[in-house]
Amino acid sequence: MAKRHTVLRTTTTGAVSAALLAGTALGFAPAAAATDGAAGIRFVDIAGDGGTVLKANVVTPAGSDGTRRYPVIVLPTSWSMPQIEYLAQARKLADAGYVVVGYNSRGFWESGGNIEVAGPPDVADASKVIDWALANTPADPERIGMAGVSYGAGISLLAAAHDDRIKAVVALSGWADLIESIYSGRTQHLQAAAMLGGTGYLTGRPSPELRQTLKDFLASNLDQEDEMIAWGAKRSPAFQLDRINANGTAIMLGNAWGDTIFPPNQYASFYEKLTGPKRLEFRPGDHATAEATGLLGLPNDTWTNAHRWFDHHLKGVDNGIDREQPVQLKSRTSGAYEGYPDWKSVGATERKIALADAQKVYANVDSGANGGIVMLSSTLDQFLKLPPMASIPLLPRSFAAVWQSERYGSVQRVRGTAKLHTTVTSTASSGTLVAYLYDVGPLGVGKLVTNAPYTFHDRTPGRPFAVNLELFSTSYDVPAGHRLALVVDTVDPLYIEHNPSGARLTFSSPSSDPSYVSVPLREK
Repeated sequence: MAKRHTVLRTTTTGAVSAALLAGTALGFAPAAAATDGAAGIRFVDIAGDGGTVLKANVVTPAGSDGTRRYPVIVLPTSWSMPQIEYLAQARKLADAGYVVVGYNSRGFWESGGNIEVAGPPDVADASKVIDWALANTPADPERIGMAGVSYGAGISLLAAAHDDRIKAVVALSGWADLIESIYSGRTQHLQAAAMLGGTGYLTGRPSPELRQTLKDFLASNLDQEDEMIAWGAKRSPAFQLDRINANGTAIMLGNAWGDTIFPPNQYASFYEKLTGPKRLEFRPGDHATAEATGLLGLPNDTWTNAHRWFDHHLKGVDNGIDREQPVQLKSRTSGAYEGYPDWKSVGATERKIALADAQKVYANVDSGANGGIVMLSSTLDQFLKLPPMASIPLLPRSFAAVWQSERYGSVQRVRGTAKLHTTVTSTASSGTLVAYLYDVGPLGVGKLVTNAPYTFHDRTPGRPFAVNLELFSTSYDVPAGHRLALVVDTVDPLYIEHNPSGARLTFSSPSSDPSYVSVPLREK
């Protein structure tokens, strides 16, 4: 336990520092813009659910005099971000003929209330802000949109399930399934939870429910697992699909391949189940980095398409966005965009790598293979093409199971979700394993393509059981002459592990149920 507490303190300190730096950077440019009287910017207090005061800003089109109505866009702030977060984009939208109302989500900064993590009060707040906008601005009640980054994205999607006045949503770097985001593979995402918890305590007032849930989550309190899952389900748009589909809201989703807070898989699954107008965009980067430059008012593909989405669905502009392939993916390696008719078409071809040789590893030791550092490693991959790396030949085989493919004679365009199927035998009833897929060059250096954790409890020691694990979705080109390697170990700083001291895991491939990793490839 002492080891985990040390990691938690270190991670939280780094995350809080990063958040403060990001908040400062995001504040300078918009704050300067807010002094321009011609922009039609004003700061107001809005009564949210139960009368809770929400600090907000309103940006109206230049020259608006009350004689005409404009489409309105409501922007809840991201987790821990101040109310000026969206002012640069709000001005651009106002210049394009929108009324924009941005507000600080309850519990953060100067807004009242406690942090409810997109709970019912946050959803009710969104409707209260819409009510205020209709009563106090030239907003058109028939043309209402919501958008947000991260926390604001989740609140926007949940609000669309409960308020049928919302006609269009742009949800960037958000979540559809909170459980699958930070508890995928039944494994706590330690650094992600520590970052959210640490910045929440620093910039806001966590509710008693959040405090207890975070405590139980980080302490691996399995007695409260069902309650924690129910808490997450209540805050997950994926569990309110029927409402969203019934309302027919036009939804655009955007995320990064390497998002270490809300991995892309859960957004892709949610997208496939939407029945209304929809669009899905994935780009290189980490949490909120794909749209970050747009928050500073700089050119940004994500925000450009967000504006096009609203123009089409709130203004009726024939800008062609409805005729484009609705799934747009940007490769981590080539930087090129690819369009697909749906998510199922992304990895239409699959190549299996057989995991034929049985391998045994000792738990509780980090082999050197890992998924990197939250908010850092995927950002380096985005801008410098430097994902986490490991020397595959030098990985200690006592602590890492390794299987490799043959060298490929042509480029392998990995697209979508790789899947691991194997048989595990443990000497303990509980344990954690982490699977990594690497692109291995001629010198044996592996660049991380994707990874995912898996935790089990209440297994009979010595009895084999099947494991099926989806790795995090990605878009990555493996060069000709390289090979793919699957590495499995038991420790990664990104996650909380559940391996008792001295435990061993054996990975086998029974003839009746062979083990493999299935790699999705783009059709040539």
